[in-house]
Amino acid sequence: MAAYWVKTPHWIKRFFPVQMVWDMPVDDEQSVYITFDDGPHPVATPYALQQLERYDAAATFFCVGNNVATNPDIYNEILQKGHTTGNHTYEHVNGWKTDSFSYMRSIEKTRRLVKSRSFRPPYGRIKFSQVRKMIRRDPSWKIYMWDILSGDFDKDITSEQCLENVLTHITPGSIVVFHDSDKAWTHMRYALPHVLEYCRKQNWKMKALPK
Repeated sequence: MAAYWVKTPHWIKRFFPVQMVWDMPVDDEQSVYITFDDGPHPVATPYALQQLERYDAAATFFCVGNNVATNPDIYNEILQKGHTTGNHTYEHVNGWKTDSFSYMRSIEKTRRLVKSRSFRPPYGRIKFSQVRKMIRRDPSWKIYMWDILSGDFDKDITSEQCLENVLTHITPGSIVVFHDSDKAWTHMRYALPHVLEYCRKQNWKMKALPK
């Protein structure tokens, strides 16, 4: 059994602070929100960009600062193609295992490279005290979590199961997580185009998260 929820339970969403966004209101365009964590990656990110362009889809990339510093041209391509980006700390920091001072320092270091008010905590792990500290320092922060976790990082499932994780649960307003990373590459490469095709057939608009 997977040690994570594919579909985030409603009680989890109610338990966390209001500053943490788990899904989006359903709009007239029946929009869904595809997101990517952990890039930019020299192989996975260009592939994701190609697929998004193929399906006229926009997305949001939550970027690790160190990967932006290593792959600046790919990061710039994300922006040039009209997608939005978010902060994912500098070293993919686990907030539960990190003191708040070090955590904030990692976020601020990334903010110098990723000019965005959007943030997603790596692993989804952030202390309430860290949320409060972020908002006190800058009330404009938007902390985006997710409605559906594809499980593309999970080596114990197949690529077909990864796809099914998304297709079983996705609805208008869903925030879906893929990863543009080495670990997730095999499953993401297979599942992403199928998800984009499914959304297009449903006439759902595929949008980036608001900045």
